[in-house]
Amino acid sequence: MSLASPSAAPAAPAHRTVLVTGAGKRLGREIALKLARTGWNVAVHHRHSVADARQTAADCDALTGRAGSARPFYADLGQEASVRALLPAVVAHFGAVDAVVNSASTFEHDSAESFGFAAMETHLRANTGAAVLLAQALHTHRVAVDGQGDAAVVNLLDQKLWNMNPDFFSYTLSKAALEAANTMLALALAPRVRVVGVAPGLTLTSHMLSDDKFQALHRQSPLGRSSTPEDVAATVAFALDNRSITGTTLLVDGGQHLMRFERDFSLM
Repeated sequence: MSLASPSAAPAAPAHRTVLVTGAGKRLGREIALKLARTGWNVAVHHRHSVADARQTAADCDALTGRAGSARPFYADLGQEASVRALLPAVVAHFGAVDAVVNSASTFEHDSAESFGFAAMETHLRANTGAAVLLAQALHTHRVAVDGQGDAAVVNLLDQKLWNMNPDFFSYTLSKAALEAANTMLALALAPRVRVVGVAPGLTLTSHMLSDDKFQALHRQSPLGRSSTPEDVAATVAFALDNRSITGTTLLVDGGQHLMRFERDFSLM
């Protein structure tokens, strides 16, 4: 005969679980690894990067020392039905979700001259709409499980919102909309879910920058260095753990937002 009361609530999972979008590569991967080091279970979201997501999950398992502490999950962030199915899939596997980190981002060039509805919609769907839907889903889940603990959403933004230039027009619009959503979601989802922005500076190079050019641009800040992947990941971990932060954005850029850049870094 069981000694547990029939009305007793199920035991809370021993480890917190976070969903990190775009966690197969680049900054999303660094965030996933950082959180695994501190004991989180990690749902590794991917779209095309299946092999990368599997590797990230395996590396997270190695860091936690727990087989199955991380697992890849597919979703197309540009499709509403796919986004809506993502968090329930993570809940079904891990039992509960405590946080979402919206790191995945569509970043395609357009300008005021080439702007059109198609480019705007592509960026708004993936960069703004998906993040809002996942925050909504996390709140719904926490209400359903009567979660009394702290839950949080961290949205990756961009220092260029505080240092505007007209390059990557639709991308910037989508991130500006997400920054506004931070405030509205923080109000709407309290007290169960906190919402925090993290805005990196120039952090990783791309096919548009040579190594020498990247290093030179990385040094253009009041501190003589912009953000590193480790800096950004550490800030995300801090935002998830600090239960007094919501409705604001932490700029992690070496002060680049204090300088005036006429063009996007990739076009300088």
